[in-house]
Amino acid sequence: MDGADIITKYFPDLTDSQRGQFAALGDLYGEWNSKINVVSRKDFDSLYIHHVLHSLAIARVCRFADGARVADIGCGGGFPSIPLAILFPDVHFTAVDSIAKKIAVVRGVAESLGLKNVETVNGRAEQLSQRFDYVVSRAVTDMRTFVSWIWDKIERGEHGTLPNGILYLKGGDLAEELALTRKRWTVYDISRFFDEEFFETKKVVYTTR
Repeated sequence: MDGADIITKYFPDLTDSQRGQFAALGDLYGEWNSKINVVSRKDFDSLYIHHVLHSLAIARVCRFADGARVADIGCGGGFPSIPLAILFPDVHFTAVDSIAKKIAVVRGVAESLGLKNVETVNGRAEQLSQRFDYVVSRAVTDMRTFVSWIWDKIERGEHGTLPNGILYLKGGDLAEELALTRKRWTVYDISRFFDEEFFETKKVVYTTR
């Protein structure tokens, strides 16, 4: 099983529109990647497992409520924000990256998919004036630094199945790094949700605001 089929394996209740959007990601990222290298070329054959499904692990931990505001900090080519925006069409995503060409990819992919719930910001997290219900990200920096960037951007409340907070995709042994943040974290092993070997050491870490 490969390509978009791996998504429907774990998310069988997708609408026809969502299935089509997920299926389109391979060609869209292939086209963009030929111009701007946002996915490692040696990794591209595993796009759906290493990037799309990995992003959707966040949805196994927290289902966002309609109207929730989610920021993807250091979004790169749009992971996890683009897959999550497909899965949650009534949630507003703000994809943030300091590198303009990466934001161009996210904007182009979102437009091609017809995603109306994705806003792009070319800038640094610390400069954001908006506030959000959740912040998501994928291994952009150490956790203490990341928390310092975005903690004051998160509203208290509960706009999903978990209270508002941070949902971060990370791998390896995280105990010491998380302890340095002085926050209380819950660590979810992605291997609980998905069978593929790639996820054996991958985690979603969560803390509430």
